[in-house]
Amino acid sequence: MAIVQFSKDMKWGAATASYQIEGAAYEDGRGLSIWDTFSHTPGKVKNGDNGDIACDSYHRYEEDIEILKDLGVDVYRFSVAWPRIFPNGTGEVNEKGLQFYHNFVDKLLEAGIEPMCTLYHWDLPQSLQDKGGWANRETIDAFVAYSETMFKEFEGKIKHWITLNEPWCISFLSNYLGEHAPGNRDLQLAVDIAHNLLVAHGKTVKAFRALGVKGEIGYAPNTTWMEPYSNKQEDIDACRREVAYFIEWFMDPVFKGEYPQFMVDWFKNKGVELHVEEGDLETIHQPIDFLGINYYNGQVARYKENSGLFDSEGIDMGYERTDIGWPVFPEGFYKVLTYITERYGQVPIYITENGSCYNDEPVNGRVKDDRRIKYLKQHLTALSRSIESGVNIKGYLTWSLMDNFEWAEGYSKRFGIVHVDYRTLERTKKDSFYWFKHTIANGFFENEY
Repeated sequence: MAIVQFSKDMKWGAATASYQIEGAAYEDGRGLSIWDTFSHTPGKVKNGDNGDIACDSYHRYEEDIEILKDLGVDVYRFSVAWPRIFPNGTGEVNEKGLQFYHNFVDKLLEAGIEPMCTLYHWDLPQSLQDKGGWANRETIDAFVAYSETMFKEFEGKIKHWITLNEPWCISFLSNYLGEHAPGNRDLQLAVDIAHNLLVAHGKTVKAFRALGVKGEIGYAPNTTWMEPYSNKQEDIDACRREVAYFIEWFMDPVFKGEYPQFMVDWFKNKGVELHVEEGDLETIHQPIDFLGINYYNGQVARYKENSGLFDSEGIDMGYERTDIGWPVFPEGFYKVLTYITERYGQVPIYITENGSCYNDEPVNGRVKDDRRIKYLKQHLTALSRSIESGVNIKGYLTWSLMDNFEWAEGYSKRFGIVHVDYRTLERTKKDSFYWFKHTIANGFFENEY
């Protein structure tokens, strides 16, 4: 029986996002976001679901904090709904929105839980989207102004800040693949937005430093790993492009002050130009205090001409899949973390999201989600491997605290360690909750797989 142990300094936590859990979409002066618009557009979200009520955490946050307290976490990662603070994206502050987050953060602190605040987890004010959204550089300035408001308001209360969650999703998934709000399908637009997001990140970090805010700031890209099917150079190159789509494209500018040339060239061959204004790369290349890493899955892939954007195809190796269809590939988690450390040095890393979708329902008041426990064990073992290999891991936050609105999948996919009945909004702690609670309390688990 192998024991997988973590240091006493390890921070443990759980994560959520505003639009996925809060509900109260039209209360207390909140403005519309692009996700309100998208989810209310027929055909965009499975079963016509939307986040109007979600988990109703806006009204039930005290109950949710009690659940977190029982779990024994050190850190809770949440996001702020930008349209609750600035209903129109800019202009007048909505005091009721600010007050909600003050009440919420105060309760977290009372419970002995550190708040980790994500400033942007996809709910762009619709009024800014109407002016071009992230493709319009005025949105960068609006984001910095919103961020400065938050820094000043929560000085001394929030000490861990994340500028952007998953810039790949904000740009490519939402504006090239069209699967998320606002649902565009334009590669040039997506590349432009990806760049503007990084400029917004850099300017926000500069503002944080200029204000002398006490605490730490970083961002949270999502990652994947593609393992080459063979040692043929064409397979290795295809996988490298797929990985760089998530890692190098969004990390090289931050850590190295430049874009990866092989990717710039690849996009150029697709007729897509990288538009960089003078001073942009210097702005993006700000030192950050930590890097958030979101990892869910990866796979084996090989070269195939004209297959997808990067001439690659995934190969089904018979790995188990979660209920959203993603391959379970813990080896990729280890590879991502060691690769980032080799490329960028020993940057402090928080795992800001890692979790799995299994749609287990309560039976006699109990949710037996053994597959999720197995997933957590596999990925925490991979995390332990990465630490032993010299990766500077500061903390691990699982996704998600509770089942919630899973974006374009609506309420059909469950990622939580707490089950939510969407009719009654009753919360039920799953077996994985109790397993994670035990692991947090003891700092180790037994890996019998």
